[in-house]
Amino acid sequence: MPDSGLGAVKIAGKDDGCCGIFFLKYCLYIFNLIFWLSGGGVLAVGLWTLLTKHSYSTLLGSGVYPATTYILIATGALIIMVGFLGCCGAWRESIGCLMTYAAFLLLVFLLEAVVGILAYMYKSSIETELRRDLNHTMLHNYYMDYDMTLAIDDMQQSFRCCGAGSYEDWRYSRWLLGNPNINNTTPDSCCKTMSPHCAVRDHPSNIYYKGCMDVLMMFLQDHLIILGSVGLGLCCLQLFGIVFACVLASKIKDWKRRQKANLWG
Repeated sequence: MPDSGLGAVKIAGKDDGCCGIFFLKYCLYIFNLIFWLSGGGVLAVGLWTLLTKHSYSTLLGSGVYPATTYILIATGALIIMVGFLGCCGAWRESIGCLMTYAAFLLLVFLLEAVVGILAYMYKSSIETELRRDLNHTMLHNYYMDYDMTLAIDDMQQSFRCCGAGSYEDWRYSRWLLGNPNINNTTPDSCCKTMSPHCAVRDHPSNIYYKGCMDVLMMFLQDHLIILGSVGLGLCCLQLFGIVFACVLASKIKDWKRRQKANLWG
């Protein structure tokens, strides 16, 4: 015997094809799965940058590069937390949860857009900054600033380079001019096989001759492209979630209104 009365109205109101509450709930569940995966990817890219590439940011005059990294990490963590709110709102059919979820999605959208825009804008200006500041930073801070010294040594070994423009830049460094007893012509990190006092002999078979500026610039520009692509590419995804959440909240509100009208009708 078919259902009648309120039960029939309730089922018909919730399951009316591709625009029904049940359908939209499952769309939101699927979106949240993709959302969580994207959040994990964003968080992984941010942490990878922080843990393996962040030391080079000490060589830059601007704070844009580390800022994009921190925003990306915060966004990834926020995505993972917000996903639970979306699933909870859909499961409980809570209009408040769904609208709060949509508001957080808008915030995530804005954060990812900011990361993308900052990364691409900084990419175009980083060459000017490096050519203006890198040589001065290296020559005036090596052996004077611990973090910068580590970053410079790591850069010269990783990129197989020496100095900003060439190995000859080190002749004018505070480190060398202020220590006349040093026999090295460059830091030991310029050596092809690094060991204590290996840079006494500046023969091309022993130390790297090419400068670090161009290779560091290419590295940072390529990495900024990755950060920008992740930010701008994934921010568009949030628009689908906002639409699903708002439409579902509207459908639930309309269904509850009709349910209430049937109770009193």
